[in-house]
Amino acid sequence: MGSIYSLADFLDMIRRRFWVIVAISVLGGLASLWYAINQTQTYSSSEVIQISRPKIAGELAKSTVDGSSARRMQLIQQRLMARGTILEVVEQLGLFADRPDLLGSQIVPIMRNSITIDGTAAAREGYTDDGSMSVLTITARMPSPEEAQAVAREFSRRTIELSVATRIDQARETLMFFTEKEAALAKEIAALEEEIANFRHDNAVTLPGAIQMRGSEITAINESLLGLAREEIELRSLAEEAAATQREAYARRVREEYDAQREALAAQRQLLEDRRDALEASLELTPDVDRQLSSYERKMDQMQTELQMIIARRADAEVGFRLETARQGERLTVIEPAPLPDYAVGSGRKSTAIKGGMISVALAIIAAFLLDLKTPALRSSAQMNRETGLIPVVTIPVLDTRRPGLLRRMLRRDKAAGTGSARA
Repeated sequence: MGSIYSLADFLDMIRRRFWVIVAISVLGGLASLWYAINQTQTYSSSEVIQISRPKIAGELAKSTVDGSSARRMQLIQQRLMARGTILEVVEQLGLFADRPDLLGSQIVPIMRNSITIDGTAAAREGYTDDGSMSVLTITARMPSPEEAQAVAREFSRRTIELSVATRIDQARETLMFFTEKEAALAKEIAALEEEIANFRHDNAVTLPGAIQMRGSEITAINESLLGLAREEIELRSLAEEAAATQREAYARRVREEYDAQREALAAQRQLLEDRRDALEASLELTPDVDRQLSSYERKMDQMQTELQMIIARRADAEVGFRLETARQGERLTVIEPAPLPDYAVGSGRKSTAIKGGMISVALAIIAAFLLDLKTPALRSSAQMNRETGLIPVVTIPVLDTRRPGLLRRMLRRDKAAGTGSARA
């Protein structure tokens, strides 16, 4: 049963277990003091980076760097927290020089837990979140103020450099892609033109301009043949009229002239007809040749359209690359450099020692109470009256006539106080 029902019982327990409480409190206080002395001080330093929007509006000159700033910062953070980057920073700044026994596999998690990169989202425009960020805060927690400041500034510098290099690399790769695509497409068009020329030569097919010229020539020949036919009709009419109205000798002379001119006209007609037949034969195409030429023309049109689109995109990519190289796009600027911290983060050594001492005293009192619960007894007349209703007349303590040592006497004294009986 419990032995503490009032303040007097509590004070009596303190008196009986005084040496136990003192021993636990002293040991706990010494342990707290040792922990506070050996506690590693942690200093924190933060550098703030502002993410500025492009100087030139996207409608006027659009950047070819795609994706939100939050996603780009996430990729940069992953590269900063890579094992190689962390070990490079540690070697560059001379961190953990006082702990040469640390391995790389131990240093990397320590640094990852000591560095925090937090981003603040930009204000929304409307109801949609485009993933833009306005501020990036890099915080470093290290054992010394100088190391905390140096680590925060180094990671800030690397963040800005990685952001610039990433944007320039992406813009350069985009420009190189469209440039190579344009060159490859132009080469394919040249090869197709050569293939079409060889096909026309092999199949005796003239070029489209020559076809129009030959069509015009055929039209002119037809007009010439029509003129020869009219001239022949006029000559024949004159010969018939002379034969009907003039003397026989004159009519015969007119007839002879008509025959001679008709032969000349016939020769001219034959020459023109042969030329026209040759031209018409050269314009006649077989269905397979015509189908292949149509296929060539469609393919050429498609490639020309694609080339025009690639040229336009290559021009946009070139503008975007110039924007990034001139630092006219999205920019990261340090608006608050990492300061040299004045105080350590968290509780100080004095505060830790005081808290440890208070906890030790509390634990000592709890231990004394548990010892009382382990050996329940009626230790005073008030307790006996409260528990049994009897009023004791005399209280006789337990006497030990042996001479134990100091520690044994302390324990025996506590035991005697705990096992003393009340007799009525």
